[in-house]
Amino acid sequence: MQVDLVTHGVRHSLPRRVLVGVARVAMGATRCSTRAELEVALVGDATIARLNQRFMGHRGPTDVLTFPGGDGPLLGEIVISVDRARAQARRLGHSLGREVALLIVHGVLHLRGYDDRTPQDAARMQTRAEAILAAAFDGRRPRRARGRGAGR
Repeated sequence: MQVDLVTHGVRHSLPRRVLVGVARVAMGATRCSTRAELEVALVGDATIARLNQRFMGHRGPTDVLTFPGGDGPLLGEIVISVDRARAQARRLGHSLGREVALLIVHGVLHLRGYDDRTPQDAARMQTRAEAILAAAFDGRRPRRARGRGAGR
């Protein structure tokens, strides 16, 4: 699995190796092909706000956006606002690294068909994301989901 991680216009000291590893664990847990490719972009609020307006029709910044890759090996692109992640980490009382890692997993789940539009789907997706994140950091292999989507 190929993971390209890039940073655009934002400063951080997040460990690239760890974030790429988290993405790979999430891809494996969701049964991505070993040839799958993923692009992760770490950006600031201004950049993600422009993308959010252009592609989602929503004003202002958001924490994460995903763009499916279509046919071929490209799973898609995940764009994460480090500014939003920093604020959320502070509010939730954990590290920026943990928050960005969680957003990467969340993005992979979206690209693999999970949805969080209803409270029930959001809860299933959050539970799955936390399990994958725990596995990424303690070396346990996450349980593979049956089929695509939020537990469907």
